[in-house]
Amino acid sequence: MKDIINVVSRNQSIIYKIFLFVASTFLIIYFFPKGGQFKYNFQKGKPWQYENLYAPFSFTIKKDAEALTEEQQEIRSNAIPYFDYDAFVVDEVKEDFNRLLAETYVDSLYSTSQAKLKRAGIKIIDELYKYGVTDQIFSYDENKLVYLKNGNQISEINFNQIVKTDNIKKLVSLPAANISEENRNELLLKAVIDIAVKPNIELDTKLTEASIKAEIDAINPNRGIIEQGGRIVAKGEVVEGDKYQILESLKSEYESQVWTKSNYLWLLVGYGLLVMLVLLMLFLFLKKYRTDIYENNTKVTFIFFNILLMVLITTIVVKLDAKFVYVVPLCILPLILKAFFDPRLGLFVHVLTVLLLGFIVPNSFEYMFLQIIAGIVTILTVSELYKRANLFVSVGQITFIYIVGYFAFVLIHEGNVSELEPETFGYFVLSGLATLFAHPLIYFFEKLFGLVSDVSLLELSDTNSKLLKELANKAPGTFHHSLNVANLAETAAQEIGANSMLVRVGALYHDIGKMANPTYFTENQVNGVNTHNELDPTESASIIIGHVINGIEIARKNKLPDRIIDFIRTHHGKSLVYYFYKAALDNDGEVNKEDFQYPGPLPFSKETAILMMSDSVEAASKSLKDPTSTKIDNFVEKIIDGQMDQGQFLNSNITFKEIQLIKKVLKKKLNNIYHLRVEYPE
Repeated sequence: MKDIINVVSRNQSIIYKIFLFVASTFLIIYFFPKGGQFKYNFQKGKPWQYENLYAPFSFTIKKDAEALTEEQQEIRSNAIPYFDYDAFVVDEVKEDFNRLLAETYVDSLYSTSQAKLKRAGIKIIDELYKYGVTDQIFSYDENKLVYLKNGNQISEINFNQIVKTDNIKKLVSLPAANISEENRNELLLKAVIDIAVKPNIELDTKLTEASIKAEIDAINPNRGIIEQGGRIVAKGEVVEGDKYQILESLKSEYESQVWTKSNYLWLLVGYGLLVMLVLLMLFLFLKKYRTDIYENNTKVTFIFFNILLMVLITTIVVKLDAKFVYVVPLCILPLILKAFFDPRLGLFVHVLTVLLLGFIVPNSFEYMFLQIIAGIVTILTVSELYKRANLFVSVGQITFIYIVGYFAFVLIHEGNVSELEPETFGYFVLSGLATLFAHPLIYFFEKLFGLVSDVSLLELSDTNSKLLKELANKAPGTFHHSLNVANLAETAAQEIGANSMLVRVGALYHDIGKMANPTYFTENQVNGVNTHNELDPTESASIIIGHVINGIEIARKNKLPDRIIDFIRTHHGKSLVYYFYKAALDNDGEVNKEDFQYPGPLPFSKETAILMMSDSVEAASKSLKDPTSTKIDNFVEKIIDGQMDQGQFLNSNITFKEIQLIKKVLKKKLNNIYHLRVEYPE
């Protein structure tokens, strides 16, 4: 059991990577469509590049989207609307008519009796409400057939048989009611009926739409059948018109046909092998070219998380509506990876992700071409992401590339610009705008994974920040020393291609621990008063060594990133506080060497090694008397060679050639600092 635990403990990193590899493979396969993949690629307007194609099975020819849309529009335009007839309104109208007539009729003024006029009015009302009255305005043709629903009965009538409230006065007349011509009675009757009449017909929108939907659902999506063995297309034949639609139908039928359990398992095996190949390429790339990232499980997890996130978002969008697939801001992926790592890794991961998405999206060739080109543009154009203007310019260029690429594909497929879909340009613009969310995402990922981007490094390099201001106030000499080291280290990092921004920030903060006891460090002592004269060498060495521990505590209290704390921990490696070690030897003859040695660890990156060299050279250069070019050169060689002899750079992955380049830079910079000036006359 102990042996198993020991093996697991020793290989914990490998086991985790295997788990990540397997889990990612299963998740990506889960996102993939669960159907067969059509093995032929074809484009509208292009010749068929394969041998003659015969139908592998009988299948129906699907109608294209345009034909289905035309049928739906025809159904809507010819649909018979349903109207509801409210019989209770008729009774209310008659009651209101009788009441109004009784209130306004004066028998002495008219020759016709009130009862006779009442009968005439009721007869007219019955005639008006035979098919109902409406006050709504419709654009129907007068002879259009409509359905009138009265209770459980539905009858067919012409639309012109329904009375409109605007025409009621024209329809009311005494002769029609067999009443003798009396103008005043007719005016009274018209006025009373006009007031009493109410609409009792309403369009039944729900029933009408249900009827239309039922007809649309009943549309046959097929327009013919291709029998098994029938020739579909010949080699070299142009794929257009019916040929294109038949091929699309075959592709759709092939991808959506019901798979047996055996076929389905083989499908999953095929997907699994392809996905594992892609992820394996990523691991091999990291292991060979990005060893520091490969050995850091957090960084590997971060890369896999971003790949899975893009696959998930794209899958969701395709399932909702595939036409929105270009709204997904895929170029955020290389943008973010470039911000945290480097352009080459960002582009490599982007291409692998696009290859995976080719299984999900329609028109995969076009999609992959556009996304890979856009990813290359992202890598080439986005420099210094911390400058907001650069991001806006790059997003504009990415959007332009999308639009140009789409325009070119339309010309190739259609041979004209009439088939351009303007809304697609809008999708590209939305994708570009969504890419601007890179900054908030970078901040989120920094907090989630504990990584540091150039954006954060720029913020940390501000000498007006709270912590650096405190350093300048409490230990001004140390602050000035840190600025000098930052300049030296930054230039050296640029010379060998290391992360110059990271080195600069690390140099600015590497000595913040001296704030705890500033006067115990030479650069902060004034008037030549050295407080160490009153202390034992061992005690002095303890205070000097303690600035590393104090620096780590201050950094964590101020929530500095771990990558910056690494510079504080390693900038002295496991070197000796030689001045006090020598003093102790002179005093006591024999001392414990560990009491005068920094706890380490050794620098474990090029950047931390550069800081150690720059810090040592800059600090020791203050002791040079009458510095000359030869003295400075010998001085730099002596210090850095001494660090190499002590094995301080064994873990830092830095080459002899790079160390020689760093020496050259440090010599040049120090010669510039200590160059002889012209003596000005008094």
